[in-house]
Amino acid sequence: MAEVNEASAVRDAALLPASDPEASRSRFDEMKDTLASAPVLAALAILAIIALAGILAPLLWTSDPLALNPRLRLRPESAAHWLGTDPFGRDMYSRVLYGARISLLVGLAVAVVSVAIGLLLGLVAGYFRLLDAIIMRIMDGVMAIPGILLAIALVTLSGASLLTVVVAIAVSEIPRVVRLVRSVILTVRTEPYVEAAIALGTPTPVILLRHMVPNTVAPLIVQGTFIFAAAMLTEAGMSFLGVGLPPEVPSWGNIMAEGRTYFQLRPGLILYPGLLLALTVLSVNVLGDALRDALDPRLARRL
Repeated sequence: MAEVNEASAVRDAALLPASDPEASRSRFDEMKDTLASAPVLAALAILAIIALAGILAPLLWTSDPLALNPRLRLRPESAAHWLGTDPFGRDMYSRVLYGARISLLVGLAVAVVSVAIGLLLGLVAGYFRLLDAIIMRIMDGVMAIPGILLAIALVTLSGASLLTVVVAIAVSEIPRVVRLVRSVILTVRTEPYVEAAIALGTPTPVILLRHMVPNTVAPLIVQGTFIFAAAMLTEAGMSFLGVGLPPEVPSWGNIMAEGRTYFQLRPGLILYPGLLLALTVLSVNVLGDALRDALDPRLARRL
């Protein structure tokens, strides 16, 4: 019985990579210092304020963002309309706050969909050599088409709606996630603990979930933040060109598209949503850089 227990312990040790408690503690300290820096805290504060403003928009002295009042069109800032009104007499303050909901929702949805589908395809491509060539050639073909042009084509064929825009933007982001996950899987597949698990006859789903997926979490978190920011910019660009969300939807891109004709008369029609979009994208990118440095401190030292 003692020999059986000893053999089981050796087998379990072979399936798990060795860890050093002191190294783990020092890495945790490095991560804490990186994430507690002033730029990261400022980025988190900005994101929290913008997200809360969008979520709590009905409670922040807003009016109906779709209510038309032609008599009050293009009014300047006042006590009744803090950011003035747009070309249709709608309250700009209300539309900008409600627009945060739409823009953040598009970015989050695209990031989740892209990471989920990209992780699945990347696992299959990296582990199963027969499927690798097929999947990666398809991904190369998708990446050969500029992302915004592909999204515009899909929206044109399917009609403008929130779901269509999310799917159209996600399609152009999935190949980047697939390539990232595949590269991680190809590296991990040759590790001794993975080869030991294969030699012991461990089922393939267990190998993928226990040994492969955990190694992709850190790079996927970082990649997800960049996809989040890129999706917001893509949606804003599509809406600005008139091929994104329906015009009545108060997204930041739509607000800027409607105000470009009157920019010289009322610069705030573009500046207010544009400033919030720029702050959000900048904050997400700062957070993504910090997460990259925290999750891979060796890369941070090389840089």
